[in-house]
Amino acid sequence: MMKYRILLIVFSVCLVASAILSVIPPSNVCGANNSGCSIVNNSKYGKTFGVRNSYWGIFAFTVLISLTISQLVKPNKKKENFIALGIILGSIVAIYFIYLQLFVIKAYCKYCMVVDIGILFALAIIVVDRLFQLRWK
Repeated sequence: MMKYRILLIVFSVCLVASAILSVIPPSNVCGANNSGCSIVNNSKYGKTFGVRNSYWGIFAFTVLISLTISQLVKPNKKKENFIALGIILGSIVAIYFIYLQLFVIKAYCKYCMVVDIGILFALAIIVVDRLFQLRWK
């Protein structure tokens, strides 16, 4: 259950970072209009299917937080698998967004990186947990 408490903290941090990017204009969050946040968020990659990526983050992390709280209260394998699936899909997206920032946009958004690194950290948690489960069976 400690794993889910840690994941809950990680998801909450990611939700806050996504909310900050959604509510406050990037130029106010990270400084001048030519800051990394503004460049990244105003690029053509700042939206997916016409929706700002920060809104997708709010949705995804709200779902993950809800599932994690539910798993803490009444654990079952189905919820565990949905949480793992969400983390895996989120990690694929995070790697893509990090790639875009490093090699395509060539600018960094610190709040975006908090979200991306957070979901990758969550992936590390579930991978290590799964390895320990396999090792000690």
